[in-house]
Amino acid sequence: MRVLSAAQMQELDQKTIKEIGLPGPVLMENAGQGAARLIDERYRHLYPGPAVVISGKGNNGGDGYVIARSLLQRGWQVRTLVLADDAAVEGDARLNLEILRKVRGEILFAPDDDGLSTALSQCSGARLLVDALFGTGLSSNVRGRYGRAIAWMNEQPAPTAAVDIPSGLDATTGRILGCCVQADLTVTFALPKIGHVVYPGVDQVGALKTVDIGIPPFLLEAQAPAQILVDGECARRLLPSRPSDGHKGTFGHLLIIGGSTGKSGAVALAAESAVRSGAGLVTAAVPAGIHDILEVKLTEPMTVPLPEIDGALRLEALDALIAAWRDKQALAIGPGLGQNEQAQQLVRHLVRDCDLPLVIDADGLNALAGHLEGLSSRRPGTTVITPHPGEMARLAQISVEKVQHDRLSVARDFAHRHGVVVLLKGARTVIAVPEGTVWINASGNPGMASGGMGDVLTGVVGALLAQGMPAAEAAVLATYLHGAAADRLACREGCAGLAAGEVAGELAAARYDLTLRP
Repeated sequence: MRVLSAAQMQELDQKTIKEIGLPGPVLMENAGQGAARLIDERYRHLYPGPAVVISGKGNNGGDGYVIARSLLQRGWQVRTLVLADDAAVEGDARLNLEILRKVRGEILFAPDDDGLSTALSQCSGARLLVDALFGTGLSSNVRGRYGRAIAWMNEQPAPTAAVDIPSGLDATTGRILGCCVQADLTVTFALPKIGHVVYPGVDQVGALKTVDIGIPPFLLEAQAPAQILVDGECARRLLPSRPSDGHKGTFGHLLIIGGSTGKSGAVALAAESAVRSGAGLVTAAVPAGIHDILEVKLTEPMTVPLPEIDGALRLEALDALIAAWRDKQALAIGPGLGQNEQAQQLVRHLVRDCDLPLVIDADGLNALAGHLEGLSSRRPGTTVITPHPGEMARLAQISVEKVQHDRLSVARDFAHRHGVVVLLKGARTVIAVPEGTVWINASGNPGMASGGMGDVLTGVVGALLAQGMPAAEAAVLATYLHGAAADRLACREGCAGLAAGEVAGELAAARYDLTLRP
């Protein structure tokens, strides 16, 4: 499912009005009537109210005036509170305010703090609130009486239905701009917005419903760059074929390079996850000192001992690795690698010299911080990097706060600059490709906040690369399967105490679940 930025939604509105010839008042009427229908259906048990529609002076407020009129026509008791002076309402919103007045809708104006206090006292006892204060165009922090109105809504026992987006939520980044309405239902228009589906916005939205307001589908599909929410249906379409006459050679051989003293588990988790994700063969190349440990830990994957120094890989392992990857289909670098200088030099040589599809994680990424020339020299779209926010900050030479401020833009910019697929981990992981498309993953749960989960994800990405999937599709499907496996586990055991190895054990079942979807 596509999702839009605030700027993209504004552009769509203007194209529909100017190029298609559908007037703004018609779009507003479609939006308000569609939202009123959904609100009436969901909260019919609260009928006939009273309902309070809290509106601003702009187009979101105009939608609110249409909703108030439509609810009145359906028999609800409705009071509309406008946080502006009567004369300040203009344009299409003005048109609908006048219509509301003509159908004898009750309207209160609160142009200042005193007016707001008086109006809110008259609105106490409402059984339903409708938030039509700010729309997707909000870009600065909410202050003054607007903040007071939002606080009042959040304090009421009545449920709140938000129009287009909860007031105070940034539609493009999902950030809370000072304060935000905590909605129970959000009715948005045309398509969901990025802020609806990324954190912290996800927690403010409640149930999310979409209303068709008349924007032609070809305009929606033409929006670029695209942002896509990855749900089960999207993931199912990416599943690689599994021919009935296939054999282990058909499904690829993945080479995983990593491990160091005290971190053998990371390589083991990646290797086991690759097996559970459908790779035909998996080989783990590790320092000789931990090779015997891996031989005990692993059954299905093969192992290769490599020259080491101080418990980590040394640069002299390069020749053995060149020989090792000649019959492989993909490479995974980083799980448990450590930050030994020779191991980091080895990573930089591998990234520069190996032309196989590649996934890089953990200390493999740390080895590249400040040394991105090898990454940029690789064939575009064949490399997946899987940083958490701290690793992304080191790679991009920015602060973690800046990464988290706008995760989509940071991932998209890095992917474009360096020709790689960026899988930026976190709640609602984002996957960006060099061409500009960004996927937002909808699977997963807080139980994944434990050690080793990233190693599992590396194994899944590597396995799908080895099976011949393009890097972007492998990253998207791997991320969904990883989260879906954790969701299966959480359904049985809750979201605390989940172990990465247990999630790996659910990967095959999570993949099978996708094949069962209609």
